Amino acid sequence: MAHLQQTLARTPAGDAPKPQTGGLSPQRERLVKQLILERLDQSLEVTELARACALSRSHFSRAFKCSTGLSPQDWIRAQRIARAKLLIQHTDLSLTQISLECGFCDQAHFCHIFTRSEGINPFAWRCRVVKGL
Repeated sequence: MAHLQQTLARTPAGDAPKPQTGGLSPQRERLVKQLILERLDQSLEVTELARACALSRSHFSRAFKCSTGLSPQDWIRAQRIARAKLLIQHTDLSLTQISLECGFCDQAHFCHIFTRSEGINPFAWRCRVVKGL
């Protein structure tokens, strides 16, 4: 006990972990993530997500990033890429069909975002995954 008190006495007060504040409530975070995932194939506006949480756009964006570590747009993009990877791996859909299923405006945009995210284009990724099976 005395050792613990000595250790705490030597620890600067500023080093204590601070509770995270400013994020979305667990209910709002769950709600908005569910909304995003249900409508991943559609165009999603941050304003619409903020409205679903009854928050202003700027407050929602800050709170979402505080809760998830990513901006709403980055989180949506990551979910679209994750879904695309599942579709590439487990279906025979064309890359054009996959891009539309995942909410990208066209195949070129999908290929650009996928390559930027994964370091390889989706066609090459599909070849690598299929070869690995």
